[in-house]
Amino acid sequence: MRLFLQEQRPLIVVYIAQLLLVSLIYRLDGYRNGKVVLYAYMISLLLLLGYLAFRYIANHSFYRRLAQPIAGEAVTGESSAESSHTPLAEALQQLLRSQFRQYSTELHNYKHKIEGHLHFINQWAHQMKTPISVIHLILQDDDDPRFAAIGDELDRLKKGLDLVLYTARLDTFEHDFYVEQLPLEQVVRGVTSEQKRLFIRRRIYPAVRIESGLTAASDEKWLSFVLTQILTNAVRYTLKEQGTVHLTGYARGEQAVLEIRDEGIGIPASDLPRVFDPYFTGENGRRFQESTGMGLYLVKQILDKLGHALEIESKVGEGTTVRIIFERSVC
Repeated sequence: MRLFLQEQRPLIVVYIAQLLLVSLIYRLDGYRNGKVVLYAYMISLLLLLGYLAFRYIANHSFYRRLAQPIAGEAVTGESSAESSHTPLAEALQQLLRSQFRQYSTELHNYKHKIEGHLHFINQWAHQMKTPISVIHLILQDDDDPRFAAIGDELDRLKKGLDLVLYTARLDTFEHDFYVEQLPLEQVVRGVTSEQKRLFIRRRIYPAVRIESGLTAASDEKWLSFVLTQILTNAVRYTLKEQGTVHLTGYARGEQAVLEIRDEGIGIPASDLPRVFDPYFTGENGRRFQESTGMGLYLVKQILDKLGHALEIESKVGEGTTVRIIFERSVC
């Protein structure tokens, strides 16, 4: 009703002004029969009210639709309420249908382009990982310190490619995961073994203490990537030599908890609420140029999709603790 009155307001104002103007003309002409004028006013007012009532009834569903926000419904120009058959309502619905078809076509084209781009990135990342693996094999049989440095840089390249690959796969996560009961100790030791060059280069020791028989329902590939990102951050921000990264697994009620605690520089309290935002590097990121701001963002996104909770605590100068909490674990 409010929208209808707002639309008809100019008509009502013009009608009142017209009545006053006609009355003034009659008065200037010397016609002073007030009862006849009042009678004419009443008839004119009844005609106006009849016209407004007809317009409101004919466009009732149309105005109600315009006044109500769309919630979880595609804008196709079709109304879930009873349709209006007035020219204005039908013209608007036709316009919405036309625009919807146009936007749907454009969205489909953009989606096709994005899928093609992601497919290219996946292929490119896989192709780049092959020569990196070959170079690693070539360098294994030589003790030249220069080759060791090359191997370290190859590790960084491999992690960068993995970051690109898993970022590209995140949107199609539902088609690329397999959940099973995983022995946490085996998964953690496998990841730490793959990162041994990183630990050796920074002279940091991974201390693994996982309760015997502790398992969790998860996807091994995605979980391994998550642990790699957390361990990389733990080692990167541990400046002292002979430091330790503590990986502890324990049962907590119906949950299994995997805790990764480092002895690094810690995260300022002002940065903690934003560490899971994409591309956020914070104060530490300005000190360490290698930071991309995507590691913890991907960790949070992946764990959310896997249904695992994530907790983080940190104190500047003391280190950071990250906990992954698995529901319905079997101990």
